[in-house]
Amino acid sequence: MDDVYKMLANKLDQFPNGFPATESGVELKILRKIFSPEEAEMALKIRPLPETAEQIAERLGKPAKEMESILDNMVQKGQIGTTRMAGQQLYMLFPFVVGIYEFQLNRLDKELSDLVEEYFPTLMTGSLGKHEPDFFRVIPVNVQIKAEHQVLLYEDVRKMLEKAKSFHVSDCICRKERALQGEPCTHSIEVCLGFSESEGAYDKHGMGRVISREEAFQVIEKAEEEGLVHQTYNTQSGHFFVCNCCSCCCGVLRAAKELNAPHMMAKSNFVAVIDQETCAACGACAEQRCPVNAIDSDNDTYKVRPELCIGCGVCTTTCPTESITLVRKAEQEQDTPPANLLDWYLKRAASRGIKMMVD
Repeated sequence: MDDVYKMLANKLDQFPNGFPATESGVELKILRKIFSPEEAEMALKIRPLPETAEQIAERLGKPAKEMESILDNMVQKGQIGTTRMAGQQLYMLFPFVVGIYEFQLNRLDKELSDLVEEYFPTLMTGSLGKHEPDFFRVIPVNVQIKAEHQVLLYEDVRKMLEKAKSFHVSDCICRKERALQGEPCTHSIEVCLGFSESEGAYDKHGMGRVISREEAFQVIEKAEEEGLVHQTYNTQSGHFFVCNCCSCCCGVLRAAKELNAPHMMAKSNFVAVIDQETCAACGACAEQRCPVNAIDSDNDTYKVRPELCIGCGVCTTTCPTESITLVRKAEQEQDTPPANLLDWYLKRAASRGIKMMVD
């Protein structure tokens, strides 16, 4: 029975995201918690490239209706992913993160939370945060970016949403997991946004709820009011989700702060700057807003430590004297993310020394 879980673990580790093995075998315990042996065997047959239920049925020699029912049941259990594109419902195997773990939102309990927490350091330092290109990317709040700076698509969450036709919101699994660990967060929990340029993309989604574009913008605005950090995949285009993260719960921010995971998160190409002349020295930016402790008191004012600043801009939105702005970094300090998710996958796979998985 363990063989099927070891095979599935190995397949998940072939994703550029990784699913590294441990001496304790906790990763296998996680898979046993999420999949029955029969479900794990079926997951092994699902490709990471999207297929229709009919295509999968033909490939596996099963009736199409039976196959569609099996796939939809696995979607509801968060074992595989689905989306609608060009009028077709497509199914695919997702990596553990971002993917299967986040899909466990409706099934997460204390037992799974404990297993994931045990696995967290290995996952973050053994694959996600160890290899280039960086895993996630910070999207800056644009309120206080100086007008002369050009803001690119991957630097503007609102531009991402404007292009989309379908929207979805769900609870933050990181906050749910930390609450189960006895460390609840005071921030809003329904903040994880999904979006797609296809109509009806989330009609069969197994969690959360479908929302309008207006509601999606409201989620972003509330997140910025609360000082949450916008993050998504580290690519120039092809974005389909935005996480709104706090430093106390978010796995990415926790790994960047607490663990030796240098490629967990790419900073934005901006840095916060405080006008020393107008700063009221209220301390709100340092004490209440900055998620990475990058702002220090300096006599009668405050200064940003640029080497620590991630360029998120959450410090700018509540400054009572509007003394904090985001300034684009010098050209030699900027980085350009991979063109799209396929480009990211290929570069990450090369960095890990694995071939791109197609089956």
